[in-house]
Parts: sequence; structure tokens; C-alpha cells
Amino acid sequence: MNRRKFVKVIPSLAILSGGVSAYGLKALDLQELKPIVLPKPDNLESKPLFNSLMDRKTTRNISEKELPVQIMSNLLWSAFGVNRETLGFNKKGRTAPSASNSQEIDLYVVLLEGVYIYEPINHQLLPVAEGDFRSRSVYKGGAFAPVNIFFVVDLSRYDLGPTQPDPNIGDPEVQKSYYYTDTGFIAQNIYLYAASAGLAAWFHNCDKVNTIKDFKLKPTQRVLFAQTVGYPE
Repeated sequence: MNRRKFVKVIPSLAILSGGVSAYGLKALDLQELKPIVLPKPDNLESKPLFNSLMDRKTTRNISEKELPVQIMSNLLWSAFGVNRETLGFNKKGRTAPSASNSQEIDLYVVLLEGVYIYEPINHQLLPVAEGDFRSRSVYKGGAFAPVNIFFVVDLSRYDLGPTQPDPNIGDPEVQKSYYYTDTGFIAQNIYLYAASAGLAAWFHNCDKVNTIKDFKLKPTQRVLFAQTVGYPE
């Protein structure tokens, strides 16, 4: 995906005009990358669910060809986008479930020009770091594939307050079972959208050390896995 294509048509957003955003991103840290406002997702060319399930598979040979912005929009919305305006715990509903609706998984989208975080409420990509970090997916093809999505959990999203209905949500082992399961839900959504759109996808391990610094993660965040997406070769 060519950043210049987006910069021509999208404005800088107020959320990054100064100070710190809801994701802890400082506007002054980024000189070149701009937010990418994604178009509204559509399903005009998607296969029926049953056909997508029949076609769901892991494909490791992925082309360098860039994905159109509409495909990117559909992909990220399918992964963990907003599909309902209201749900429990005063949060919008998402396309994948999470424990106590914690929505603790963030998707860091690594493109040729830099790292972005998917912000689902406004359906946009917020810049995190400039540069090509696709090789952090620890997959030789990931260094050339157009999109690598990293699954990052933010443990601070688990509500430990007195109104939390899950008495065990503060247990680190319980949290681990939750965020691994929730990652699986999102990854399967990506697989199914990829199958519906004729894309290749591969869920795999990743560099969990260097990404902490590269993605400017907080102490409460953990890198879990990555998923490479693009056109099949």
C-alpha cells in the first residue's frame, strides 16, 4: 500500500494534532506518516460464508502486490471492526468476542512505509512508527508481503473494578487463556475474509522482542502473534 496515495486524499485528524491520543500516540513523534481514514467496508464481492469456510486455508506464498484501500478496509473491519453501536460495559460491539467485552487485543498493521494501529471506532489507521518493519513477522515472505497484522494484548483493558462480573479476570493465567482465545477469534475472521476475497493469509509466530521497541509498546502490552495477508503468488 503506497502511503502517498492516501496522503493526497485524507486530512490530518484532530486526534493527532497535538497531545496524546487514546492509544498513547504522540503527534510530534511522527514527522511523515499520516492517519489513513479507511472507506466504509462493503461486501459486494465477498463469497457466502459456507463457501468461505470451504476455501479457508493457510497460504504461505504471498505476492508483494499491494492491497487496494477498499480491501484493506474490509479486511480490518472483518477482523475486529465495530458492527453494533451499543453493547455491554458501555462499549460498541465488535465482529469478534472478547472476555467481559474487554476488547483487549490491538491490531498493529505493518505496511511498507510504517506501522499503524487499527482504530475501529472511526475505522482508521493511526501511525505508530515510520519505516519498514515487516521482517518482524519472522517469516521471509513477510518481509515482502503487503500487510502483516500483529496481535498485541493490552492487559490494562481488563476491568478489575467491583462491578466486574468475572471474579477471576485479575488472575494472570486466566487472562492468558482469554487473550489467546480472543486472538484466535480475530485471526479466524481474517482467514474467512481472506477466503471470501481470494486473498492469501497465514497466522504465525513473530519477533516478540524487537517489536516492543519498534511499536513503542507500553509495559502492559504483550506481542502475541502475527498474520500475513496479501494476494497469493
